[in-house]
Amino acid sequence: MAARGWRGFAWMGMVAALAACGNGTDRAPAARPVLVARAVEAGGPVRPALNAFAGEVRAREETTLSFRVGGKVLRRRVDVGDRVRAGDIVAELDPGDLRLQAESLQAQATAAEAQLARARADHARVAALAGDRLVSRSALDQQTAALRAAEGQARAARAQLDLARNQAGYGQLRAPQDGVIASRQIEAGQVVAAGQPAFALAADSGREVAFALPESRIREFRVGQPVVIEPWSAGGERLPGRIREIAPAADPQARTYAARVSLDGDAGRAVDLGQSARVYIPGSAAAGLRLPLSALQRDAQGRTAVWVVDPATRKARRAPVAVGPYTEDGVDVRSGLKPDDWVVLAGGHLLHDGVQVQPVDRSNRPVGDDRAPAAPVQAK
Repeated sequence: MAARGWRGFAWMGMVAALAACGNGTDRAPAARPVLVARAVEAGGPVRPALNAFAGEVRAREETTLSFRVGGKVLRRRVDVGDRVRAGDIVAELDPGDLRLQAESLQAQATAAEAQLARARADHARVAALAGDRLVSRSALDQQTAALRAAEGQARAARAQLDLARNQAGYGQLRAPQDGVIASRQIEAGQVVAAGQPAFALAADSGREVAFALPESRIREFRVGQPVVIEPWSAGGERLPGRIREIAPAADPQARTYAARVSLDGDAGRAVDLGQSARVYIPGSAAAGLRLPLSALQRDAQGRTAVWVVDPATRKARRAPVAVGPYTEDGVDVRSGLKPDDWVVLAGGHLLHDGVQVQPVDRSNRPVGDDRAPAAPVQAK
């Protein structure tokens, strides 16, 4: 009986020992380290007060001059940089072939006029005989048709002659308006085809600055928006202007939108063609706070959120946010955050609500209530 009691006591001791061993192995999961920082207030150093873009001064109207007929260039009267007035001759073709063609058509027109005069005389005689009933009605109709044919041939000959005379005039290339010769593509003695570019004329109708807008921020700009132009060669001089046009589609390679700024008033006289310039456009005010793109997360429904860490409890919570346009240096957070919130910048994809974390700043210092605040994050 005593032996049976001893064995029962030993069994109970073994169970108690196993239970104690099991309680010793239950440990809480380790806190996950995450990189955190505070959001940058709008209007801070992340976004400049003015957006600066490099541009080039162009003429508002750039006309390509070319001959309307082909031939050999006899002489070139202007060069690049020369100023011309409307009607000035800038180049001439060899008039020999054009003159011979006009003379040939003149002879054809003379022959057609002679045929017309003969047809009219024949028609008058036949009409008189038909009135006396000496010829049949069909003979008169035949002569009338011949007269109509002769009239048509004469009109065609006169039209061809007029065209040949015009083409002879096309052998002289004239400036359509006042301006400056911006480029030249022909030389004396060269044989050119009709429509082949010969010169580029920068008209005096105004000066503009051509530049490119980034695709990521195209919605921040609009036609008519005021800008400031600073020519690189005129240090510190600022000229007023406005955005005149923005291309409807981006360049397929550069992924930028071509834009043009027109200079207000007499400002166009202060710049020269081909001159480099900076275009300053006032930056749009960012609403709310600003974060780098790495801080944003998406849930299963596609909603945007960030992870916010409570420094006291060191627990993470998901905070839905409303954001503005994405840019190359960050995104504007319009609602859902406060300026003193600690936001997870790296490691957010491994978190869930209420998880224990170990927040550290960019200097690898732990973040807590009793610690000095970390430096504000600069969105990248």
